[in-house]
Amino acid sequence: MKQQMESIKRTMTCGTPRIADIGKEIAVAGWVQRRRDLGNLLFLDLRDRSGLLQLAFDDQTARPIFEEASRCRSEYVVAAKGTLRRRESPNHDLKTGEVELFVTELTILSESKTPPFEIVNQVKAGMDLRLKYRYLDLRRPEMQQTLILRHKIVKAARDYFDQEGFIEVETPILVKSTPEGARDYLVPSRVHPGSFYALPQSPQLYKQMLMMSGIDRYLQIARCFRDEDLRADRQPEFTQIDLEMSFVSEEDVIAVNEGFMKRLFHDVMGQEIQTPFARLSYQEAMERFGSDKPDVRFSMELCDLSDLLTQTKCSVFANALSTGSVRGINFKGGANQLSRKEIDRLTDFVKTYRAKGLAFTRLLADTESSSYEKYLAPQEKEGIRRRLDAQPGDLLLLVADPCNQVVFDSLGALRCHLADRFSLYEPGTFQFLWITDFPLFEYSEEEGRYLAKHHPFTAVAPQDEDQLLTAPETCHARAYDLILNGCELGGGSIRIHQKALQEKMFQALGFSEEEASKRFGFLLEAFEYGAPPHGGMAYGLDRLVMLLLQKESIRDVIAFPKVQNASEPMSGCPSPVDENQLNDLSIGTLLKEGE
Repeated sequence: MKQQMESIKRTMTCGTPRIADIGKEIAVAGWVQRRRDLGNLLFLDLRDRSGLLQLAFDDQTARPIFEEASRCRSEYVVAAKGTLRRRESPNHDLKTGEVELFVTELTILSESKTPPFEIVNQVKAGMDLRLKYRYLDLRRPEMQQTLILRHKIVKAARDYFDQEGFIEVETPILVKSTPEGARDYLVPSRVHPGSFYALPQSPQLYKQMLMMSGIDRYLQIARCFRDEDLRADRQPEFTQIDLEMSFVSEEDVIAVNEGFMKRLFHDVMGQEIQTPFARLSYQEAMERFGSDKPDVRFSMELCDLSDLLTQTKCSVFANALSTGSVRGINFKGGANQLSRKEIDRLTDFVKTYRAKGLAFTRLLADTESSSYEKYLAPQEKEGIRRRLDAQPGDLLLLVADPCNQVVFDSLGALRCHLADRFSLYEPGTFQFLWITDFPLFEYSEEEGRYLAKHHPFTAVAPQDEDQLLTAPETCHARAYDLILNGCELGGGSIRIHQKALQEKMFQALGFSEEEASKRFGFLLEAFEYGAPPHGGMAYGLDRLVMLLLQKESIRDVIAFPKVQNASEPMSGCPSPVDENQLNDLSIGTLLKEGE
């Protein structure tokens, strides 16, 4: 059996031949998708990343070639040479479905065991099995098209930002640990015993240094690492389309990035999108949609009902109004679509967002039911119905809590849950939105101090500078997030570029002068040598691909993803290492009880 390609040199990919090529002698190579043996007729469907081509063998085929073809099974790797001819029974579902290759030479390059699942788009295997045999999963056309689209997005980014004057610069992977936010992945140093590098959570400080270096406009397709719990749209290692610009305001950064999205959708998706994108302030987004990344493809907005209930005798509502609010949404037509039992399940849903319960009014055509209206005065009941524009068939859903964030989180998630379940938006649509005017800080009860809402290098709004230390909760950030269909596609900010203001920011975050110098002394020193005003943004490439392809999980768009416990099933990492390696690094391991 021949094992080399010298005898058959590929001249065309499997998905390329068309009627115009009939009569040509060509050579192809790929994987056998399936074999059909009809006695004197034998067909092999040959697959490569470009598509499928039928290989034909009949009584005119040389006997050794026919016998070789008869040995082929699914996923055998073969090379074939022959003459292209018209198929007697065309397959109009294939681009190559009107032609076939009559084979005169065939070489089996590699045999295959029976795969643990069929290499087809509608694969029936579970995700665990697919990830264990990821190299087989990636043979599926759907997965290959995903990686091709990812490649096209990266190419479009490089082409667009190059035309806009950006320079692609690589920043280090082994960096200084500056923990503030997610946990760092640490790498021990052999030549500096007891010291550690960190893998970068983002290139943030390095790209700011590049602005101080006069690079002016920077781009990087950057690998980033965060040791945090996984969710459907997060991974411990991921890729950013990362950029930074000097001598700019928020409007400059937004304009360049709207141009990028317009180019990306035109070149990669074949769609025209309208710019400029809509904008909402953080506060308006929370008030109307209960989220700082709202899905605006459908309405069902939150309504604040608090002012209607200031004198209420309903204890649940009255207790909530002491420090929080009562808000509601109207699921139009929902009374006819949800039973009482299903409404109870919605109550369980909002409880996962810390809500204590879900109040409802169900307005059926011939009857009404409510969990709360009997506790209200008539004017309160009617006021709520008017404000929520209640009509027969509607389902009114209310959450009351002493913490406004609980109300926002639960109702914001509930409206999206209902929209997904009942298809309240047009599938395949893309709705962009900028969120601006974020709070600069958020208070952590756990740590007993303010944390940066974005990161510690985000500039404060000029009008709030004087309140940075005296009233940090009132300060706004010069930050902006780009939202697509209810997901944060990217985010950025104008950065601090003055040493005194950066020191003030560290002070507001509770850093001592010594701690700030230890962690960020190199940044503070750089500010003393002439730092330009600058700002930037970063996109989550994996998330962008996931949204454009409307996949449910980010794992579906990454070649070799991690699973929920941050392990990689195919290779079995992470795994223990040899004791000698640990000795070289001057470290040992200490397992907790039960591990």
